[in-house]
Amino acid sequence: MVTNVTNLSRSGLYDWMAQRVSAVVLAAYFLFLLGYMVASPDLGYAQWHALFSQNWMRIFSLMALVALCAHAWVGMWTISTDYLTSMALGRWATAVRFLFQAVCGMAMFVVFVWGVQILWGV
Repeated sequence: MVTNVTNLSRSGLYDWMAQRVSAVVLAAYFLFLLGYMVASPDLGYAQWHALFSQNWMRIFSLMALVALCAHAWVGMWTISTDYLTSMALGRWATAVRFLFQAVCGMAMFVVFVWGVQILWGV
């Protein structure tokens, strides 16, 4: 079992639930957008802007953004702890795993802040 500083004392059940719940939110968001585009074949900027100007759509998009970040974090954390091991990398495994997780965390933070700016910015 891999334990390190970046696991934040989570359990496997927490990760499993986060993956499943975030996948359902992302699927619902994708299906809604797909249905909206199919139902509006002459979709233009004005109609698209009107949809995303409504608060319920901004909240739904923010939920999808949070779900995307949570889903990506659990997935990348799992990949790093499964494949960036001392057997694969030797004595540098802990440092490489930490760097990988830090870069992933920073990238998700940037995507989240950028998404919030797009959704709620002026």
